[in-house]
Amino acid sequence: MPRTTTPPTTTAPATGTAPATGTAPAPATGTAPATATAPGTATAAGTAPTTTAPATAAGTAPATGTAPGTGTARGTAPGPATATVTARGTAPGAAHDPAPPAAPRAGTTTAPTPTTGPAPFFPTRRPGTAPGLALFLNAGDPPLPALRDLLPMLDEEGVDCLELAVPFPDSVTDGPVIRRSARRALDTGRAGLDDVLTLIADVRPHLRRLRIALLADWSHTLKHLDPATTTARITAAGADGLLVHALPPRLRPAYRASALAAGLPLVTTCYTNSPPATRDQAAAEATAYLYLVAHYGRSGTAPATGHAALAETVTALRAHTDSPIAVGFGVSTRQDVEAVGAAGADAAIIGSAAVATVERALESGTDVTEAMRTFVRQVLPAQPHHTA
Repeated sequence: MPRTTTPPTTTAPATGTAPATGTAPAPATGTAPATATAPGTATAAGTAPTTTAPATAAGTAPATGTAPGTGTARGTAPGPATATVTARGTAPGAAHDPAPPAAPRAGTTTAPTPTTGPAPFFPTRRPGTAPGLALFLNAGDPPLPALRDLLPMLDEEGVDCLELAVPFPDSVTDGPVIRRSARRALDTGRAGLDDVLTLIADVRPHLRRLRIALLADWSHTLKHLDPATTTARITAAGADGLLVHALPPRLRPAYRASALAAGLPLVTTCYTNSPPATRDQAAAEATAYLYLVAHYGRSGTAPATGHAALAETVTALRAHTDSPIAVGFGVSTRQDVEAVGAAGADAAIIGSAAVATVERALESGTDVTEAMRTFVRQVLPAQPHHTA
């Protein structure tokens, strides 16, 4: 979930420490993560990744306005940095595709059988259905081999989206849980952009509906990379969307144009207390989905008035976008997810609580995949949240 650099604007909310929801992507404000990634599309060894290029909304505009504070709202409040790309128009009926073949364990070189791409990020909600669910995790925490085994389970259990962050340090908008996670991932030395794209390319053919929104910090990861080349590589690897954290306002047009040309949907972000013009712009430019950060602050903390109180803001944003609206920060329980749904949002984003589950499993030496399976079953509403 991305970071922000100035108060009520729009920076990608840090996805890091988002309230129980995960990390808030930095509001679309202008912080640029600096990072250089080795060129060359990473693909799973011996595997030709299937590219499911989500339809991008014509004229999608990336990150909007500036948002308070920097940080990334990974998994929780994707940064107000409003990046944009749409997952709309993605393989209709994907949710009904036959179950994909069992994913080989990490380290195998069995060529996967291509499958139809997953359904849109968050299928349209019908009256009486629960909101979709997105989780935020840092690539490398758990280590990539374990993460490789974890993703198919999320797909099986009904998670709609994984906000997968290329880890970066010192996110201003992330709380301690996500910051520790990013440090563990960085310490592995194998969680750079190339490593993450290789992982995505390897696992993508085995996912039926789970969508992957890649979260990358401009300063730490993208600063020295060409936008056109980079967005093309991300698309080729099989990512379904991109959230650029702390992207400088002057660079948004270039990223928007590059993403559009590459067929890569962009996630935009804004805070509930961002100026109306900033929120409206973020909504208009969202093509994958709009990440609404529940409140200004650090990931892992909930809004004082509760998530259901966001109904007025969600309704106002609907007038400016056809893309799904997902709410993050402070979401950590099934009750929180249901409250987000009561506010009229299409999905809830959980960051810090998901990352904390991984942390406890690693510390206790228990199986991370099974620990996360239990967590997902605890937070997913009992009622269906997908269209038939």
